[in-house]
Amino acid sequence: MTARILEGKALAEAVRVEVRAGVEAFRRAHGRVPGLDVVLVGDDPASVVYTRNKERASNDVGMRGQLHAMPATASEADVIALLRALDEDPAVDGVLVQLPLPNGLDARRILDAVDPRKDVDGFHPVNAGKLLMGYPGGLVACTPLGCMRLLAHAGTRLEGAHAVVIGNGLVVGRPMAQLLLAANATVTTAHAFTRDLPGLCRLADVLVVAAGRKDLVRGDWIKPGATVVDVGANRVDLPGGHSKLYGDVAFDEARQVAAVLTPVPGGVGPMTIAMLLANTLEAARRRMGSA
Repeated sequence: MTARILEGKALAEAVRVEVRAGVEAFRRAHGRVPGLDVVLVGDDPASVVYTRNKERASNDVGMRGQLHAMPATASEADVIALLRALDEDPAVDGVLVQLPLPNGLDARRILDAVDPRKDVDGFHPVNAGKLLMGYPGGLVACTPLGCMRLLAHAGTRLEGAHAVVIGNGLVVGRPMAQLLLAANATVTTAHAFTRDLPGLCRLADVLVVAAGRKDLVRGDWIKPGATVVDVGANRVDLPGGHSKLYGDVAFDEARQVAAVLTPVPGGVGPMTIAMLLANTLEAARRRMGSA
């Protein structure tokens, strides 16, 4: 068996086309376009690239995208003051705080300062709680939302399937598990204290890996015919000043066993920004009462 490779780039572009059309309809209805404001504290090189990409992506679909860069020396009060101003600005529909934050800043306190209606990252306790309780109207974390879109595109049957999620973080693992539960899968969440992780993985019809460890999941960990979604993004420095991105799944081994497999790069990654744009449009519609 050789896995069908589930690329995210083409699907992400399809999402962007949908969002672009939605933005234009929103502009005609409300006389303005949705606005996404990204807050960057410090000058972490990867974060600078990510935030610029988000700003550019929002502009590419016709939104107003704006980056607010603050120095690493900014106080928690300074950051929260900016977030309060964005919360009160009627032209702002989505607010995103780029993580990680510099040492000394309390990420929870800062993220909690974002208006839940504008929390397009889906990290606010109000939105996380709505997902947990199955309440409508919440905004869902972008990467898990992109994973669900990929699974739907692949035609993966989730109802009754045994799904294993490796990773229990707030950004991917926990919301991913909740989305799979909502789709009527039977879900097991694995983490650093899980016993016999290889044996657990071999039971999974759907395996979502967000552990942050290069090549953690080997080919012989995978149930033949399973769908494997690799959320890992592990950058490894190479000679000559180059680097390469690796997933959490040993790709060449996994493709000989799985039925469907996402690559790294080019799988889940492109979907994350696409779903951020979709969340911003959704937030704008809800705020204007046109959801």
